[in-house]
Amino acid sequence: MTTRRTFTRLAFSALTALTLAASAGAAAAAEKILFVGNSFTYGASSPVWKYKGNTVTDLNGGGVGGVPALFKSFTQQAGLDYEVSLETVAGQGLDHHLAEKKALIDKPWDIVVMHGLSTLDRAKPGDPALLVSTATEAARMFNARNPNVKIHITATWARADLTYPAAAPAPWNGKPITAMTADVRKAYDSAAAASPFIRTVIPVGESWNRAFATGFADPNPYDGIAANQVNLWTYDSYHASAFGYYLHALMVFGRITGKDPTSLGPREVCAQELGFSQAQTTALQQIAKDELAAYKGKGV
Repeated sequence: MTTRRTFTRLAFSALTALTLAASAGAAAAAEKILFVGNSFTYGASSPVWKYKGNTVTDLNGGGVGGVPALFKSFTQQAGLDYEVSLETVAGQGLDHHLAEKKALIDKPWDIVVMHGLSTLDRAKPGDPALLVSTATEAARMFNARNPNVKIHITATWARADLTYPAAAPAPWNGKPITAMTADVRKAYDSAAAASPFIRTVIPVGESWNRAFATGFADPNPYDGIAANQVNLWTYDSYHASAFGYYLHALMVFGRITGKDPTSLGPREVCAQELGFSQAQTTALQQIAKDELAAYKGKGV
């Protein structure tokens, strides 16, 4: 009898240990994702900037939520577990993060999503060389910390303020809004091709083009916003509106998780809290889904 009780206690203890180990393993399973960027990631000039900042870790301690917080909420609603961190500085490219913020970001992340300046190079707008060299350097750094890290770079949207005004500087003034998008995407493709550690380019700018082409968004805020269309830019025609940042986050969500953005549904929590109609939410999710399906570039 004693032997049987002892065996039962041992079996119960072993089962408990296995259960606790499994629970600990599940708790440790959250993938650690880092966002590196500037105002285009932190949601400047919109309600997205500090939105849900308590759900993510701002490595600079500024309480930023931004696109990373939208991504976090999407993944939670999808039943996924990611530990989300961000390191963003206004008006800076990857060269700044490497030179000034390396101590914060040089860690063994599971996933990294990063981008540079909207003009590629402050001194030489449109020149891809700085983006290519700094993205390559950053990818090498992250891979050295974790050889299994999944690195993605985000090709950002075109700026209406550099396209439509007659006084806008070269090289995009007077050209179609899609011209800047094409140049930025080409630069990011070059950066991805230059590094074996960069998996894909996330075509955020082209998702904006799709929003224009489908009639969801007005491509020219300088002549007024057409009825039943939205403005993806905010008041400065440079940064995004809540609609623009939401589309940005949907593109990241779809690329990183492999989930269909439309699976979030018309009652998606963030869209409701940001004041979108269900029709607008559905349209944005469909645009992201279609653009991700149309992706042609490095990786899958």
